[in-house]
Amino acid sequence: MSTDHPRQAAAADEPRNTAATPASPELQALRERIDGIDREIQALITERAQFAGQVGRAKGELAAAIDYYRPEREAQVLRRVVDRNEGPLDDGALVRLFREIMSACLAQQEPLKIGFLGPEGTHSQQAVYKHFGHSIHGLPLVSLEEVFGEVESGAADFGVVPVENSTQGTIQSTLDMFLTSRVRICGEVEMRVHQHLLSRGGRIEDIERVYSHPQSFAQCKAWLRQYLPDAEKIPVASNAEAARRARNADDAAAIAGISAATVYGLKNVAGPIEDRPDNTTRFLVLGRELFPPSGNDRTSLLVFIKDQPGALHHVLAPFARHGLSMNRIESRPGHTGRWQYAFFIDVGGHANEDAMRRALDELAEFAQEVRVLGSYPVAIV
Repeated sequence: MSTDHPRQAAAADEPRNTAATPASPELQALRERIDGIDREIQALITERAQFAGQVGRAKGELAAAIDYYRPEREAQVLRRVVDRNEGPLDDGALVRLFREIMSACLAQQEPLKIGFLGPEGTHSQQAVYKHFGHSIHGLPLVSLEEVFGEVESGAADFGVVPVENSTQGTIQSTLDMFLTSRVRICGEVEMRVHQHLLSRGGRIEDIERVYSHPQSFAQCKAWLRQYLPDAEKIPVASNAEAARRARNADDAAAIAGISAATVYGLKNVAGPIEDRPDNTTRFLVLGRELFPPSGNDRTSLLVFIKDQPGALHHVLAPFARHGLSMNRIESRPGHTGRWQYAFFIDVGGHANEDAMRRALDELAEFAQEVRVLGSYPVAIV
């Protein structure tokens, strides 16, 4: 079987000239200037951390790290970073830098405990780091139900779960958890997801079976049809679990993120292999309370209704009347009785804003129940 592919992984080390060459005066001057800037940056980061500590003390004796965390404040800081950016670094690079600074400053009090769908090496773990930075205590959990449960019980401060993919649509099992759970949505993360074919031996011609999450199989089906048409496809609970199984045999492979290769000692056979290069997954950040507006927010609602003529119109009309933009609507069986349904709705705006309050009041006159799942900052790059 041919392994040529335009996105095939390549490993070619280029020789480097290691001979010591004296730096020119101009180069030496540039390096000294960079060293000076580094000292200034470090001093400013230290000063910022000291002020962050003072903010914590000004809030008084709070119970835990979660009491110091304010997602609306972080969103405002990061938006200003983007607004000020004039290059040459792109917005994403600067947001990552400032996210890590804020993460480290917050961890002076105590690291946040963040639950996610494990084990180590999943895209959910990468979403945790993108949203909270690396100065947290990650809790890899075995199922979506456990992530919701650990957040609801207080064992985890927050949780991160996938909710929809740009090519495969909504993850219904996540939505269904909101029918019975009382957790709140307090953030969202959008992450470009790149899938890689990983194996112990690193040779595509040896692969007879592939492990992966069903969503990842769907995202890579055209590539698999072309390059591994005869391989057995075995669905598992997560891509990290796929990588863990693939490390046990040379004829097995996993579809997973590249970080899983490092965690499980696998080689990158090919990748990225997703069929669409803009493949993006949206994750929700779960918590236990609503936070104040950040200035650019989204509200997620769960609306229970009976199946009757004009039901959808009655659900949509209040938002249109009050000039609110609906981003998404999904219908699911309500689990509250026969022929009763629940609408999951995302609307631009915050539940504390006047237009949203008026729309929700009108909706409550028609619906059996209107539940605000969360009002939270819109994802930042």
